[in-house]
Amino acid sequence: MMQTIEKAAPAAASDVKTREYLTFRLGAEEYGIDILKVQEIRGYEQPTRIANAPDFIKGVINLRGVIVPIIDLRIKFGLGNPEYNNFTVVIILNVRQRVVGMVVDSVSDVLELSSRDVREAPEMSAMLDSSYIIGLGTVADRMLILVDIERLVTAPEMAIVG
Repeated sequence: MMQTIEKAAPAAASDVKTREYLTFRLGAEEYGIDILKVQEIRGYEQPTRIANAPDFIKGVINLRGVIVPIIDLRIKFGLGNPEYNNFTVVIILNVRQRVVGMVVDSVSDVLELSSRDVREAPEMSAMLDSSYIIGLGTVADRMLILVDIERLVTAPEMAIVG
């Protein structure tokens, strides 16, 4: 009985998946999130504080009749004290039919990354929670930290989306 052995064909260009990421800055670092989760981008406005909320939850805003919790990613990621200025924006996200706002230092642009442009995130110490990091994206001389925004927003400690 004769068996034929087929060699795996090299991945065709159509096998390479591309995704678009909205890029934003927190301090000196550039991050990216899946553009499909973004509903809109707004200027920063002081939210209404909620008693006993964690520090990274700045409060809530009323967005056309929808009460939207506002998360400050700089505080959540432990990147120092935020400074709110003319560049500070709130990215309004739609995650699991829930609207959530995310405060960032500034929004850069939208980049298309192929699966070849994304590298696995390096292993970090147990003290750093890297479960929200999809990987590192590279475009020319830029490196983006790609964030799984759905995993971040639905994390139990966020107490926002179930």
